[in-house]
Amino acid sequence: MTFAFRHTVTSLVRPAALLLVATLSLTAGPGAARADDVLVFAAASLKNAMDEIAPAFEAATGDKLVVSLAGSSALARQIQAGAPADLFISANQNWMDTLEADGLVQSGTRVDLLANSIVLIAHGKDSSPVEISPALDLGALVGEGRLAMALVDAVPAGVYGKAALESLGLWESVSPKVAQADNVRAALALVAAGEAPYGIVYATDAAAEDDVTVVGTFPADSHPPIVYPAAVMAQSGKPAAAAALAYLRGPDARAAFEKQGFVVLGE
Repeated sequence: MTFAFRHTVTSLVRPAALLLVATLSLTAGPGAARADDVLVFAAASLKNAMDEIAPAFEAATGDKLVVSLAGSSALARQIQAGAPADLFISANQNWMDTLEADGLVQSGTRVDLLANSIVLIAHGKDSSPVEISPALDLGALVGEGRLAMALVDAVPAGVYGKAALESLGLWESVSPKVAQADNVRAALALVAAGEAPYGIVYATDAAAEDDVTVVGTFPADSHPPIVYPAAVMAQSGKPAAAAALAYLRGPDARAAFEKQGFVVLGE
């Protein structure tokens, strides 16, 4: 049998990857799993790009990508707990470092795949730009509302956002107003729906949503570099996993990533 391509985001289904694994366990009989079905755990910010890449990969190779999207921290913990991911694409280096230290990354397969930036977004299409600097009174800008962010101590987008605010001396004044979401797409959704007037997300997420405006970009030196490493997991014995990683570094995937605003690293 084959498995349908699907997406899961922890704001809607939690925990995403474990539910996916349970579904596969219930629907696949003995010997039913195919070596050319590649289970990809990918950061939630990659949704739009993976929407395009997965069917293109199948058309080009005949293999399938089964994609589970969530915050990198949730996905890494699920891999630590035994979830059978073949590939992991993390939104920061630390979670991949953790899995590598645990012996869960196949040696020699880790690559720096993408780079991104973080931006301040506002609800609607006509918000005025602001200069993001230590002089910005972000607390006053947010007013009685909330600043939507991914989990600031776990999810990479939230970690980067908090680091930038701390670097600029803005965190203390705005932290009581932060509304933390399970992942960056959930934070984006809060702003798009008007439930929070402002939020901090990746530039690529903001570009994918019509109901928000980018009002400022955080200085690159205000936070650690935003790099997405990718690797084959040690427990994967599928040749198609390495082929999928190579495809993600190739010209077709590059075009899909760049369309969403990512910077593609390496060759």
